[in-house]
Amino acid sequence: MQLKTRKRLSILILVVLMPLYVVVAVTLMNWMDARFGRQPFWVELLIYVVLGVLWALPFKAVFRGVGKG
Repeated sequence: MQLKTRKRLSILILVVLMPLYVVVAVTLMNWMDARFGRQPFWVELLIYVVLGVLWALPFKAVFRGVGKG
């Protein structure tokens, strides 16, 4: 994939898909809260950290080398 295409695709991912992913993650946490009750702080923190890393794994190839000239 060309650098110009990767840059455009990375902007699309960060501007459109990332906010959608955040909405899905927060909705998931709210559903868990309603279904199972409030989880301990460390469980919620662990889930947010996993979800925070999980979104970037499929796009690793797109973001690699984008910051280089």
